[in-house]
Amino acid sequence: MNHKVTAIQIQKRNRQRVSIFLDGDYAFGLSRIVAAWLDVGQEISDEKIARLRAEDEREVVYLKTLNFIQYRPRSSQELRRYLVKQQASDDMVEQTLERLQRAGLVDDARFAQSWVENRTDLRPRSRQALAYELRQRGIDSQIISEALEEVDDGPLAIEAARKQSRRYQDLEWQDFRQKTCAYLARRGFNYSVSVEAAQRVWSELHDGRTPDHDDIE
Repeated sequence: MNHKVTAIQIQKRNRQRVSIFLDGDYAFGLSRIVAAWLDVGQEISDEKIARLRAEDEREVVYLKTLNFIQYRPRSSQELRRYLVKQQASDDMVEQTLERLQRAGLVDDARFAQSWVENRTDLRPRSRQALAYELRQRGIDSQIISEALEEVDDGPLAIEAARKQSRRYQDLEWQDFRQKTCAYLARRGFNYSVSVEAAQRVWSELHDGRTPDHDDIE
């Protein structure tokens, strides 16, 4: 059965969508990009209407996903979980991910590298902790290994200790070491790396003076 398009009106609450009127009555809403080829007076079949609405559903899901990745990059697994939570069908999930990949908006290798660089610059933590965070986001083990290939716990621990050192700078060595090592342990660094970092930063805070040898361990 065919229907005549009698009006196409931009929606007041969302100007990226239009209301479609068929045979004088409101029928459904469409994304403007999906409705772009429709004209008033045009006749469309029930089959065409079904295809338009299916295409609109894909566009709505895609735009929601774009909004989801607007705040920070996401791994493919994070996006998959998001789409499932949105109750997208299996086909819709795969189509959306494929579209995002074609647009260069989903790349797990790039995501992993960016994640490591961001953490290193802003909130340093150990290789082990970084690997755990990436696994939690569904990144493949091979990609994780490549992203962490040049990561060295020693410099990272020192940088992490420096960022925290203002809080402890007036403490004596033993208390400084205890608090710094505890802080570094929470970021995944092992004991020996943490002690070396604490000693290095304590020395920097005290004009190059090192703790007494008997107090280092």
